[in-house]
Amino acid sequence: GALMIRRRGVRAALLAVAMAGACAAPVFAQPPMAPGVWMPDQGDGTYANPILAGDYSDPDIVRVGEDYYLTASSFANVPGLPVLHSRDLVNWTLVGHALTRLPHAHHDVPRRGGGVWAPAIRHHGGLFRIFWGDPDFGIYTVTAADPAGPWSEPILVDNPGGAIDPAPFWDDDGQGWLVYSYAKSRSGKINLVALKRLDDSGTRAVGEERIIVDGDTLAQVETSDGPKTWVAIEGGKLYKRDGWYWLFAPAGGVKGGWQGAFRARDITGPYEARNVLDQGDTPVNGPHQGGWVDTPQGEHWFVHFSDA
Repeated sequence: GALMIRRRGVRAALLAVAMAGACAAPVFAQPPMAPGVWMPDQGDGTYANPILAGDYSDPDIVRVGEDYYLTASSFANVPGLPVLHSRDLVNWTLVGHALTRLPHAHHDVPRRGGGVWAPAIRHHGGLFRIFWGDPDFGIYTVTAADPAGPWSEPILVDNPGGAIDPAPFWDDDGQGWLVYSYAKSRSGKINLVALKRLDDSGTRAVGEERIIVDGDTLAQVETSDGPKTWVAIEGGKLYKRDGWYWLFAPAGGVKGGWQGAFRARDITGPYEARNVLDQGDTPVNGPHQGGWVDTPQGEHWFVHFSDA
């Protein structure tokens, strides 16, 4: 899937930004590439989507100082969990991989449809932390002081059975939390976002699970294609801005879906729900999993993948 970037704002404004069009962005000029090689950097201070024309599905992003880091699903491939670096959100360099082998012998045999699903990358307590869900064996994390490595061995965070798309969040009081969803093929459950506490180390989920978003209970959502029922909510990422808890989570499926934004004053809810980004009248199909990131200058961007 191709990787896209959009400036965050109201839905109409987001949809007005053409995915393939050139848009203003603070980019650093790069040397010309060979003919046929895609370059998002237009060389004149603008960029064109996609910022990565490759298979970086389910990406997540974090900014540390003036540097941006991105990772993506790697499934049963090794090395896994690619780690990319950028200074401008447009020009990216692969700096390493966070996973030398999958933590379960099951994956020593080549397979498809398992392994590393939808990771999340964060920086907390002086460490880079990547969480991912293996739908068959649980939620794992690895840590590193340097995003280029070395990374720790995988640590099992939790195994509620069929959990996917985990993302950690640390609140203002230092309490860590974990949001995740479920793969129906493994658990029989779908269209949910669950919440659990993390222990002080940030490597183990503790306490009771709380369902903070249940798509089956939500009113229909307005999209550019008319009202739709919330289905297949997954890939949640939790943030806090100006006293609001924000949960970004795609819904409606990979190609035909939309980006949901949920907000609440309390981390456990209740959450308001709306659609903030969908295909509209563009040729680019539904925006799927991604991450919200701000710049040192106070701009807000959303990086997501699109199934090309």
